[in-house]
Amino acid sequence: MSKLIINSFAEFEQYVGKELGVSDYLKITQDRINKFAEATLDYQWIHVDEERAKVESPFKSTIAHGYLMVSILPYLWDQVIEVNNVKMLINYGIEKLKFNQAVVVNDEIRLRVKLESLVNLRGIAKAELKVILEIKDSPKNALEETVIFLYHFN
Repeated sequence: MSKLIINSFAEFEQYVGKELGVSDYLKITQDRINKFAEATLDYQWIHVDEERAKVESPFKSTIAHGYLMVSILPYLWDQVIEVNNVKMLINYGIEKLKFNQAVVVNDEIRLRVKLESLVNLRGIAKAELKVILEIKDSPKNALEETVIFLYHFN
């Protein structure tokens, strides 16, 4: 699916209730997990100790931090949609975040996005987006949540 290009509130509004798109898959490597652990000071063994995880983890491997999956969403979001004529974009919130399945090292993930609602707040577009992070070849998704963005259109 190609990237959706939006240039105005009116264009955005026509997508309410519809899927906006799906990103490419991104492989979650041990190096990425380790760098996230370093950045957040979260060195829990299930994420960074490959040998221990092989023996003690129910996944028989290391797994990605849940918040690493959340932090990757903006990167994947940029593959789905481009909103032009915006002075500023603000991450307003996350609601109903649920981690459904662990992302095991070397899993591939992708983002699927649906525009749930769009409200004009005196020139600011409040977009509520249903976000699902899928794991390649898995019947369960990694996470789902509602992301809220505020778009300040020109």
